[in-house]
Amino acid sequence: MTRPSVTVYDGFDVLPKECQRVLEAAGSRDLYSSLAWYQNFTRTALDSDDRVRIYVTREEEGESGVALMALRSKGLGGLAGRNELHSLSNYYSSLYGPVVAPGTQRPGQLLQSLCVAITAERPRWDFVRLGPMDRGNPLFSELISSLRAAGLMVQPYFCFGNWYLPVEGRSSSEYLATLPSQVRNTLRRKAKKLESSGRCRLTIVTGGVSLDDAIADYQRIYDASWKVPEPYPSFVPGLIRTCAGLGWLRLGLLYVDGEPAAAQIWIVNGKTASIYKLAYQEKFSELSVGTILTAHLMRQVIDVDRVDTVDYLTGDDPYKRDWMSHRRERWGILALNPRTARGAIGTLRHVVGRLVKRRIGGFLSRATERTADAAESTRSTSPNGHA
Repeated sequence: MTRPSVTVYDGFDVLPKECQRVLEAAGSRDLYSSLAWYQNFTRTALDSDDRVRIYVTREEEGESGVALMALRSKGLGGLAGRNELHSLSNYYSSLYGPVVAPGTQRPGQLLQSLCVAITAERPRWDFVRLGPMDRGNPLFSELISSLRAAGLMVQPYFCFGNWYLPVEGRSSSEYLATLPSQVRNTLRRKAKKLESSGRCRLTIVTGGVSLDDAIADYQRIYDASWKVPEPYPSFVPGLIRTCAGLGWLRLGLLYVDGEPAAAQIWIVNGKTASIYKLAYQEKFSELSVGTILTAHLMRQVIDVDRVDTVDYLTGDDPYKRDWMSHRRERWGILALNPRTARGAIGTLRHVVGRLVKRRIGGFLSRATERTADAAESTRSTSPNGHA
């Protein structure tokens, strides 16, 4: 059986049409695998030393039997430089992974060929870092096996928790009734008071002529919030416009006395609503504007958009537990190349670190056992012992 071929492309504009269609099909289920996501990312969120490298492996012509991974190189390489390969993801990415065309029969073999091609490149890569990924996806373990088979030292690592809500056919009223009493009381008291006062206006922008004004209001709220400045200022406006063009955007805005007070970017893609960004002006915090706006958007995505899942994306922030019911984890993969100087040093640190952890773990385990034995001996010889 011949090994599948691998081709590397330096941008999405030169990617073959059939590969673009594979990304578009994946994007109907997963925002972070969509062609639109990657196009905005490459326009607005690359560093000066980033070079896009899209690895495509196929078994035959056409769209069946195709897998691809969007990566980026970092560093100048050479004997004294660094030569790193990273997933085409960063702070803005809540999920990443290989994209496999529907109907592909042997995705594992395609990933193996892809990893072999990566390790065969010259100059050699010091390491490959991928993530954040869904550890429950079979492609995660396939990728680990493929990287190891290609001769790399592989270390999976935890990235963050991801809280989400299976809607399970409920209406928004049924769902909201399950929230913690503190949240329900806030919505009952403050939302009713604010809305009846006439001071509050809620709107959800999906596109159209009001989009530019909505983006400006979002930015005004974000700048007045507790949030740190965006590392790539053009990314979020670009994402908003991209999602509006695809019908995915749900940009919620809450105004108090005509002033923008709270904003949330939700993205409805397929049957999932992703809560992507949220912010509010701190001077309005006592009015619980964030809580009120979240409930408003929940009603939209559950009752109108009829989604199956609401996803709070990145992180274990305590407030997410109030709104979501389930948690899963996102993991990364670090693959070190022992054939390069930097990779060998990293491999040595990895091996030594694991040995030290095992030794410390063994020592603590034995110490715990000795402590337990001593306690049991004391109980056995004491007047109140049960022996």
